[in-house]
Amino acid sequence: MAESVTRTPRTKLWLMRAVFVLLGLAVILFSLMPLETTPRRWTGPDLLLVLACVWTLRRPDYAPALAIGLLMLLADLMFQRPPGLMAALVVLACEWLKGQARTMRDLPFLAEWAAAAGAMTAVIIGYRVILAIFLAPLPPLTLSLIQLVASILAYPLVVLFCIAFFGLKKRAPGAMDGLGGRA
Repeated sequence: MAESVTRTPRTKLWLMRAVFVLLGLAVILFSLMPLETTPRRWTGPDLLLVLACVWTLRRPDYAPALAIGLLMLLADLMFQRPPGLMAALVVLACEWLKGQARTMRDLPFLAEWAAAAGAMTAVIIGYRVILAIFLAPLPPLTLSLIQLVASILAYPLVVLFCIAFFGLKKRAPGAMDGLGGRA
């Protein structure tokens, strides 16, 4: 009986990590589906980036860097972007957000949203700058800006979705991580 109690936090940890990976794969799959045959002049949010920011800020232990990196690398390959560039930038941004996650617990949602918006902006600007340095073809600036604004505006909706369906709430200040350590 005591053995099953001690395994529960680890089981939940790995279950939530699997949920994060499956959500990321679902986002990639739905992004690849040909839902529209005519080209658009606008783009939607980068839901994979938003999802990574949400899970990183809310529960950093559920979004390990390796999972984020592999999901973003798969997205790079599937979306025919330079392999590893967006993956590296998103991993760097998410690791920075993980460092901020502990202080974000005490702050209101607007501060969390601003931190996520700053990280997403840094990823998009870094992506464009690195592509420009290597003289790679750049997507139109207006398209990148529309995607950035849409991603920032989608952040609260993704947070609500993750809270409603997966119970992804921020840890309370001083909470234990279930394995006996400070969270």
